[in-house]
Amino acid sequence: MLKKIAVLGAGTMGSGIAQWFAQSGLDVELSDNSPVALKVALTNIHTSWDKLLAKGKFTQEQVATFKKGLTTTQTFSKDCDLMIEAIIENLDIKIDVFQRMSSHFNKETILATNTSSIPIDAIAKELPKDRRDKFLGLHFFNPATIMKLVEVIGGHWTEQKLTKNLIKWFEDQGKKPALCKDGPGFIVNRLARNYYGEPLRIVNTENEEKSREVDIILKEIGGFRMGPFELMDLIGIDINYSVTKSVWKSFFHEDRFAPHALQRKMVTSGRLGKKTKVGFYEY
Repeated sequence: MLKKIAVLGAGTMGSGIAQWFAQSGLDVELSDNSPVALKVALTNIHTSWDKLLAKGKFTQEQVATFKKGLTTTQTFSKDCDLMIEAIIENLDIKIDVFQRMSSHFNKETILATNTSSIPIDAIAKELPKDRRDKFLGLHFFNPATIMKLVEVIGGHWTEQKLTKNLIKWFEDQGKKPALCKDGPGFIVNRLARNYYGEPLRIVNTENEEKSREVDIILKEIGGFRMGPFELMDLIGIDINYSVTKSVWKSFFHEDRFAPHALQRKMVTSGRLGKKTKVGFYEY
């Protein structure tokens, strides 16, 4: 079904998605409006493969095939089977991207957004009518090479056969696709708001000792792999804050989805987590 993939956005998510598709044996084109980000992403992906080779996870031949199959570009080929957008969570920017991409790719190309909270139909309604049936959400989770879950979100106009075929394809590749309705936060991010929100309200102010205590409790007693503060640092506090605001707005400002002042403080001070070497913890 899929042979050639285009991934727009060379950040953490876009890079991970591109790496996973390449490891699945597909030809992948990775693009970003920043040549520097694109170069860094390719270097990081190659380094990851080299480490996996050293650990015996892949053979020399497999890694060579992966590297050959992944290329960077400023202009995608028109004949890609699927284009996935993994850029900033901003509706206007996403609409602009897909309006341009819809005229660039062949009519058969599937267009997908990796958005974690923006309604699929809010983007689809701005596309040409003949492109809406092949537009949907494909929400991967970080790190995309390891996390098996993929939310497959069909919008009002999305062809049902398309979502069924993609679910089957992802299952064949070892992923765990979940069919979602187009609603605020879909499944995971709707549920996750309380996983972050309640601990933020408990800790309430900057206090690494309290944050660590909450993380330990939820891991050792709750059985979670990562605590909420560790996870926010990994995802990026700015991304987490943006998603929280989006879901809160979509639910007409219900208190249970409300963002916390501590999130805003961390973002305005530039302490975004691991990517800035400091967030709720120092790295």
